[in-house]
Amino acid sequence: MHTTHHQSDLNPEEQKQEREEMRSVVLRPLRHTGTIGKIWIGFLVVVFLFGCYAYTVQLREGLKVTALRDYASWGLYISNFVFFVAISLVGALISSVLRLTNFEWHRPLTRIAEIIAVSGILFAGLIIVVDMGRPDRILYLFNHGRIQSPIVWDVIVVSTYLVTSVLFLYFPLLPAIALCRDTLTDCPKWQRWMYKFMAMGWEGNKRQWKIMKRSVAILSVLVIPLAISIHTVTAWLFATTLRPGWDSTNFGPYFVAGAFQAGTACVIIGMFVFRKAYNLKKYITEVHFNNMGKLLVFLCVVYAYFNVNEYLIPAYKMRGAEAKLLNDLFTGPTSPIYWSVQFFGMAIPAVVLLFRRARKPLPITIIALFVVVGAWFKRYLIVTPILLHPYLPIQNAPLSWTMYFPSWVEMAIVGASLAGVLLIITVFSKFFPIISIWETLEGEGIDLEEMDNRKK
Repeated sequence: MHTTHHQSDLNPEEQKQEREEMRSVVLRPLRHTGTIGKIWIGFLVVVFLFGCYAYTVQLREGLKVTALRDYASWGLYISNFVFFVAISLVGALISSVLRLTNFEWHRPLTRIAEIIAVSGILFAGLIIVVDMGRPDRILYLFNHGRIQSPIVWDVIVVSTYLVTSVLFLYFPLLPAIALCRDTLTDCPKWQRWMYKFMAMGWEGNKRQWKIMKRSVAILSVLVIPLAISIHTVTAWLFATTLRPGWDSTNFGPYFVAGAFQAGTACVIIGMFVFRKAYNLKKYITEVHFNNMGKLLVFLCVVYAYFNVNEYLIPAYKMRGAEAKLLNDLFTGPTSPIYWSVQFFGMAIPAVVLLFRRARKPLPITIIALFVVVGAWFKRYLIVTPILLHPYLPIQNAPLSWTMYFPSWVEMAIVGASLAGVLLIITVFSKFFPIISIWETLEGEGIDLEEMDNRKK
């Protein structure tokens, strides 16, 4: 199914059949969950609950149950926070940038990108609360926050971006919610009530379509500066702190470029999984994987450029604490992670994806997995090794403070946060169509008349 046509060659009867077929295919996963799906959800729930137990241990015992000390005071939690903020930018890339630049092929992918963005930014906020140790002190940011503080800036942009992303997901979802309300009449009563409440009286008339599309167009423009600002402000949290490796004016665009790369890889993985699990081959085609592969190549090259900027100039000078940090990254204890990230998470994917055969669904998904794993470890390298190399080392500090390896509590909580993101995406796809029916059909030039007016 091609998604570049604005006018369909189908007659009205064939268009009606196409609409009915797409409804049937897209709604099928909402009617039934297979054995593998139930096992997957059960696995995620177990991982999430174990992480919740670990968090109760941390609340009861304090941060001493973690490996966080005066040197590595952020560690795994903040690495995970930066990763979640990064993948949340993909909603703006797929739904806004491609929409505004008239790349029609993005249409079946918008909802996958948006639910990744919403779940990512939601858990980014939660992991910050976990890192605080005392969650009750989150109120101090609102009671005693100072606008001069980059931490307050981050709270503002994260909150604003979360609200905007939820609206960006919800508005285009209204026709699908109404379709579920009118079609899934055999689902449990609470679910029918949920659809009725969330549909907000949607009937599919011209006025409602006009308001919804205008709202989406406005959000498409607003979300781009918001998306860029959220990761830029996150970068400023580091850049405004005097540490070797962070004292850089390059950090803002460096973070944004890496975020677009990581988020695009996440969408590719989501495309493959939903295409396979929900039998969506007609709507998520090889053309989409090919185009996303080209996009990923471009983003890898851009990110490589910022990596060269970030490391080449300090390496050329090799002075003081910066030299110690770079020696640690290039040839020291963290060098295996550093070079693996550079090659397997950026360089090799950029080269391999130049070949069309590598942009087929399975190969590109494997490559995207390497990019995502590399992106997570890249955030770890940005946070932890730098904290272990301060300009002024602490005098007479215990040897254990100068090293960092996360405790089981940290690993369990971070695992739970990753499981939580996947759980939100999975559960969402079991209650709402994971592909936007109206956007996909509109891209085909198929008439949307009475598409959602099921009561008639």
